[in-house]
Amino acid sequence: MAVGGDELKLLGMFSSPFALRVKLALSFKGLSFQYVEEDLRNKSELLVVSNPVHRKVPVLIHNGLPVCESMVIVQYLDEAFPGAGAPFLPSDPYDRAVARFWASYIDEKLFSAWVALFAAKTEEEKAEGTKQTLAAAETLEGALRECSKGNPFFGGDAVGYVDVALGGFAAWVHAFDEVHGLRQFDAARTPLLAAWLARFGELDSAKAVMPDVGRLVERGKMMQAQAAAAASTAATAAAKTS
Repeated sequence: MAVGGDELKLLGMFSSPFALRVKLALSFKGLSFQYVEEDLRNKSELLVVSNPVHRKVPVLIHNGLPVCESMVIVQYLDEAFPGAGAPFLPSDPYDRAVARFWASYIDEKLFSAWVALFAAKTEEEKAEGTKQTLAAAETLEGALRECSKGNPFFGGDAVGYVDVALGGFAAWVHAFDEVHGLRQFDAARTPLLAAWLARFGELDSAKAVMPDVGRLVERGKMMQAQAAAAASTAATAAAKTS
C-alpha cells in the first residue's frame, strides 16, 4: 500500500529498463507497491486489459486505474503523490522542457543504438551500432554538464527526471559493456557520466530495485546468439537461392 491507503501494482519484467525506471521512481518516492513479473511470451490477461494498445510493460495500476509508458508513469507519480519525496520534474517550465528533451533523447538515440547493435548481423552493422552508442554517450556527457550545473545529478543536487530515465539503463550499461566489449561511460572520454553511473548505483533507493547484472549479461548473450543464428539462417537461405 502507498501513502493514504492508495494501492499500487506494477506490471514489469526483470530485464526491462523501462520497468526499472518505474521501480526507481517508486523507490525514490518512498512508495510501496506490489510487483508482478510478466512473461511477454505469455502475457497475462491483466496486462492485456491494462495496456490494450501496446500490450507491454511497464504498467502501473493505481487504485485499479492503469497508467502506461515509463516516463508518463514517472510524471504521473510526481502529480499523484506531490508529498512523496522530491519532485522529479523542475518547477521552471523551460527546465521541464529540457528534462523531457533529454529523456526522449535517451530512448531515441542511446536505446535505439543498443537495439541496432544487438541486432547486428555483419561486422559493418556492429561497427555502426558501436559508433552510434559511443556518440550518444558523448552527447549525454554534454547534457549532464549542462543540466547538473556542477552538481552530482542531471536534476542538480537530487535525482531528477533525466536521472530516472537514464537510471533505468544503469544496470544494462554494465551488462551491455560486458557482452559487447565496450566502455560506454568511460572515465577518459565521458568522465561526468562515469562518475554519475557510480554515484547513482550507490544510492540506497537505487540499490533496492536494481536487477542482477549477471542475469542481464545472460540475457544479452542470449539476444546476441539469437541475432547470430538469424544471420546464419538468412545467409543459408540466400546461398540456396543464388
